Amino acid sequence: MTRHRPNQSNGKVPAVRCAIYTRKSSEEGLEQEFNSLDAQRESGEAYIRSQSGEGWTCLPDRYDDGGFTGGNMDRPALKRLMADIEAGKIDCVVVYKVDRLSRSLLDFARMMEAFERHMVSFVSVTQQFNTASSMGRLVLNVLLSFAQFEREIISERTRDKIAATRRKGKWAGGHPILGYDVDPRGFRLVVNEEEAARVRDIFALYLEHQSLIATVKAIDAREWLNKQWTTRKGKARGGKPFDKNSVFKLLTNVAYLGKVKYKNEVHAGEHEAIVDHAIWQRAQQLLARNGRTGGAAVRNKYGALLKGLLYCTPCGCSMGHTYSTKNGSIQYRYYVCLRAQKRGWHTCPSKSIPAAEIERLVVEQVRAIGRDPALLNATLKHARKQAQEAIAALEAQRAALERDLKRHYREVRTLASEAASSNGAAAARLGDLNERIRAGEQAMTELREKAVALSREIVDEREVAEAMKAFDPVWETLSPREQARVVRLLVQQVDYDGGTGTVSLTFHPDGLRALSAEAEVEEVAV
Repeated sequence: MTRHRPNQSNGKVPAVRCAIYTRKSSEEGLEQEFNSLDAQRESGEAYIRSQSGEGWTCLPDRYDDGGFTGGNMDRPALKRLMADIEAGKIDCVVVYKVDRLSRSLLDFARMMEAFERHMVSFVSVTQQFNTASSMGRLVLNVLLSFAQFEREIISERTRDKIAATRRKGKWAGGHPILGYDVDPRGFRLVVNEEEAARVRDIFALYLEHQSLIATVKAIDAREWLNKQWTTRKGKARGGKPFDKNSVFKLLTNVAYLGKVKYKNEVHAGEHEAIVDHAIWQRAQQLLARNGRTGGAAVRNKYGALLKGLLYCTPCGCSMGHTYSTKNGSIQYRYYVCLRAQKRGWHTCPSKSIPAAEIERLVVEQVRAIGRDPALLNATLKHARKQAQEAIAALEAQRAALERDLKRHYREVRTLASEAASSNGAAAARLGDLNERIRAGEQAMTELREKAVALSREIVDEREVAEAMKAFDPVWETLSPREQARVVRLLVQQVDYDGGTGTVSLTFHPDGLRALSAEAEVEEVAV
């Protein structure tokens, strides 16, 4: 690409103002007195001096991008360079190699278009070509194609290495997390006991407050901060106050279960777990529920004990909590069928029910369980049946997966000999089967873990008796918010049929165990 200037009448060679652009992908070595950027600039200055007879002069401004990738144009020095070109301050851009300017064909084409529009030439010191000719432009595009190819290959290798590392359960680098330190002898996580206790306390705070914002406030009151660490270069990082997002990331980080995650895959890790699996599951269930309901249990302004639990049996829809006032002060609370609200009262036999009446009925039903041994055993039997049915369903899924895996293994053995004889179709099918086998084995592991977790949640008579014994005497001392939490812990759904006037309760399979665990915690606290 050449710059056309009018002939000078005095015979002097017109000056060509040259800007040298340098770039290095990483920050490593930039602290040295003479680094890679200096070496690139020195080569550019030498080249410009060799062209001094043509009027080339080096501009004093430095356009150095240290620690920036060539895969995009989001670079401060490059932006300054393009701005000075737009302002007409530059006649020629000199780089050590083409890939220093860009490793993206699309970005490079945009820059070349801007260069041509402002009649700015482009020179690579180590790669001789002339962009004024079609062959020169072809050579330039070929060089850029290889530069982009090299960048993509490096990215693919890096992603493959991280994936392989995570699948082996190893920590693949990144920012350290609260509760763990990075072993200086190698890339692995070791438990920081003081921080691990803090992580467990944060889980407990969330289960207590059932709100991310309330948990953040509780953390702030304790003046706890995020993980703080020092980089290899001695720079301090982290140590910022918690917010809603950072608490959510902490609560959903599988690393605290001793596992590692890669995309949607979860694998057993080399490091030690610091959060109990049951507590983790309760936190995830609460997060999922608040995600669906917008945190209805948290923003229960009027103390609706059954908000989100009560359903209209004839209509098959939920019953929402509402209220009305009389004379501006007396408040009447009740639950109303949402279908009746939308379609008219004539469409639903349940319509509405006073809130205090249905709530008292549910509480009395729960109290009756603790007072009546026969009813307690029946409830326990039903809870066990629910858990066993869930386990049976998981076992059925696992058996189906096992059959599929056996079929894939047989097909692999059959295709192995064909692939050895250079059959391309067989080799491609083998690759597909190996991927399916890997996914199937991972699914088998997850199903096995779920079945084990459910089997641990099956309660015995002693646990249930102790939990229900603790329920009755302390119920009246609880705040409305605590009462709602206890009911949600036990009850999965309340069904009301206004036509027959019947109310039925469905308990959580693990609700009795959860209540038992909370009763033990309260006893220890006392």
